Amino acid sequence: MRTLYHLPLDPPCRAIRILLGEKRLPFALKTENVWEGRESFLQLNPAGAVPVLVDEDGTSIPGARVIAEYLDEVYPEPPLIGGTPADRAETRRLVDWFDGKFQREVSAGLIEEKVTRRLRQQGEPNAAAIRNALAGIHYHLDYIAWLCDRRRWLAGDDFSLADVTAAAHISAVDYLGDVPWGDHLGAKDWYARVKSRPSLRPILADRIHGATPAAHYADPDF
Repeated sequence: MRTLYHLPLDPPCRAIRILLGEKRLPFALKTENVWEGRESFLQLNPAGAVPVLVDEDGTSIPGARVIAEYLDEVYPEPPLIGGTPADRAETRRLVDWFDGKFQREVSAGLIEEKVTRRLRQQGEPNAAAIRNALAGIHYHLDYIAWLCDRRRWLAGDDFSLADVTAAAHISAVDYLGDVPWGDHLGAKDWYARVKSRPSLRPILADRIHGATPAAHYADPDF
């Protein structure tokens, strides 16, 4: 059985789960507490980070971007990186945006401070980091709305890895109740369309031990 080593609230791990769902590839999930440094996991990925996908033939692929490229090449239907060089460039640009800029400015300050720090028993959260993330998310939601005013999905006319990656980050932050949807109806409309896709159902069913999701988290009609 294809196996994905993951952490439930980690956005890159969520992205691969959504991607596997879009490609209708069955897989088993294995939660990996990377801070434990398990030797058998380090043999799969010496960097000691998730996600790691072990495919049916035993091939081990670490890292969300590497896994996404691998899946789109080995399992090309439906294509999620783009049909032309320009489409692929725009998709990859937005993947970099969310896994880079959004992660630094929003995801890290909320998920790591509110959840990961507790799981690792690292003491009280950094309140300043949380405030900065809550302030920074507005810019990104405005950008999502701006993109969707000009195209059907984030990278163009078709649902793509850009939408998958953005939804992975947004869903993790939304689990914590930290997305100000009332101030960003354009972004809310895009996310409602994403939430209605079958590939999101397992994500919306997630429940993290010690962290209750926002009341609207699993509701596609939020």
